[in-house]
Amino acid sequence: MVNIISVQKKLTHCSTTEIKNQILELVKGRNIESLKTKVEFYKNQLSPYFDELSRRNPFPNVAEQVPIVLGVWTPVWSTIPFQDILPGRIYEQSYQIFHDNGYYANIARYALGNQFAFWRKFASRIPAYDLMVMQKYSVQNEQWYIQNVGIFQALRNREIPLTIDVADEWFTTIVDSKFKESASKVDLEQELELETMDRNTVKKFEKAYLATSILEHLYIDSEFRLVKSQREATQRPSYTIAVRKR
Repeated sequence: MVNIISVQKKLTHCSTTEIKNQILELVKGRNIESLKTKVEFYKNQLSPYFDELSRRNPFPNVAEQVPIVLGVWTPVWSTIPFQDILPGRIYEQSYQIFHDNGYYANIARYALGNQFAFWRKFASRIPAYDLMVMQKYSVQNEQWYIQNVGIFQALRNREIPLTIDVADEWFTTIVDSKFKESASKVDLEQELELETMDRNTVKKFEKAYLATSILEHLYIDSEFRLVKSQREATQRPSYTIAVRKR
């Protein structure tokens, strides 16, 4: 456990770029750790870095954040429990894509056995599972307003990577086919009837999905974001570090 006060004092003398680089170095390779370990890591080591960058946020006004967030990001570290409900997540093929039409999507590939080298040759014929959680965003009362609109799945050849272009095309196609002509919410039960999921996993998705998300950018610039989120006001906050991919 580091001396938080000592770190805070040192950070005041660092440039913003230096602090961002230090954060990325600290979390390198740690996104695969358990949620409990990551929460403790945030409390004991990352929190002073987040606090210092939060004080330096160049765009505290939410309306100004919207054009900056457009594009493709990847979460390099996060304490959001929702992201790892399913096993085998490939972090290098996980994206958060914001379009300028008020929709954004969290898209990730899951490949069973991929996280264990021994099992990869046996799992090579099992399809990859691509999951998209789509949401609408807007600014209301000077805050981010987030609305869940759909959860979608696709089984694909794991030998063909889930690239940014493939993920973005999938996202665009879903929006155009289901939401372009209608602002109505997709029926949740219909979208969660996923044959490849057991009922216990579906229940976890339902609980997370039905909640109203709270989102706040502690820090945002054109290449780097620190995001604080909560599924509901009484829930423990989650933190995400995201870097721009495109």
